[in-house]
Amino acid sequence: MAAVKTADPAVRCIAAAIDEPNAARAYGPEVRWRIRQGDRESYRGAARAINESSADVVNLQHEFGIYGLWRDGVYEDHCVPLLEELTKPVITTLHTVLPKPEPQIREVVRRIADRSTRIVVMAETAAHLLADVYGVARRPVVIPHGMPAIVPHGRHRLKRQLGMEQRTILSTFGLVDPRKGLEYMIAAMPAVLARHPNVLYLIVGQTHPELLKKEGERYRNELVAQIETANMADHVRFVNQYLTQREIVDYLLATDVYVTPYLDLNQITSGTLAYALGAGKAIVSTRYLHAAEALADGRGLLVDVRDSAGLAQAVLAILGDGALKAELERRAYQYGKEMAWPNVGRRVLALTHEVLDRTTQLSGGAPQPALEPVEADAPVHSA
Repeated sequence: MAAVKTADPAVRCIAAAIDEPNAARAYGPEVRWRIRQGDRESYRGAARAINESSADVVNLQHEFGIYGLWRDGVYEDHCVPLLEELTKPVITTLHTVLPKPEPQIREVVRRIADRSTRIVVMAETAAHLLADVYGVARRPVVIPHGMPAIVPHGRHRLKRQLGMEQRTILSTFGLVDPRKGLEYMIAAMPAVLARHPNVLYLIVGQTHPELLKKEGERYRNELVAQIETANMADHVRFVNQYLTQREIVDYLLATDVYVTPYLDLNQITSGTLAYALGAGKAIVSTRYLHAAEALADGRGLLVDVRDSAGLAQAVLAILGDGALKAELERRAYQYGKEMAWPNVGRRVLALTHEVLDRTTQLSGGAPQPALEPVEADAPVHSA
């Protein structure tokens, strides 16, 4: 929303937020409506309210865990009911496109595509999957996962600020849960330390809130035990706190090698990987879908899942070869800077105008008058 408004300050954005069960978050004035997660009628009611509003275009961000839930092995979808009620043009961004979906998931995605004016995905791989696996005929628009516009300088200064001036820093960012494969990078550390004893591996982020509700800090405690057993308390450190975007960027800029040892090979987007590319980092990653595409053409090093030896080998290759490290950083930044929010905001705005213009042409004239005054040439988004 901020990036779109930066691209055109005349644009107005209003939002429908989804509250988890038994939660009532304190939102700002941009949130006009609330949806109760898991309540099908609440999604329909929000759609009817949006229809009566001044919104010109609806921008829907779809994730399975937000717009549906599993009950006894059956996926109960709440996105299609919302789309069935909406009469406004809809741009739907699919955050997850599974390469081997169960039949019911495939059908849900097809129905979402059928009821959306345009579909957006964040990677070319996802666009191919929609055509080849889901049978979605119309090609989606590829707009990458956004990230801040970062100038990749200041590594030594930021290390000083963080009290890590004499350390070589590896890092992994994001919500902590077992799918991240952090134990495999921890297991790779002894081999790395044997050649670079000043290395510090930072695991930056809080435990995933859903995991915290179900299991508490069991996974993090297992990692702590693994670190202590290997006598690596001085070489693996948790930053277990909520960080602002600025703080995340500072940690990234201080990093020498960024690592994503993720276990889910079907992961089609990773915001933290996008950030690392935008910061111009030398990256080591497992071969999940987003990484395989983003790190192609010499933009990073890929290793197999659950391969601690491979992770160590890749990290050591970068730390032992300054020219390789510099080239990986250069290529990552050249690719990543296209994903900066200013560029993404302009592309989303251009697509919004395209949809609005096309809707006007199909309706045979000007858009229907809004119930509230809207600035001329200023589309109103409902996020």
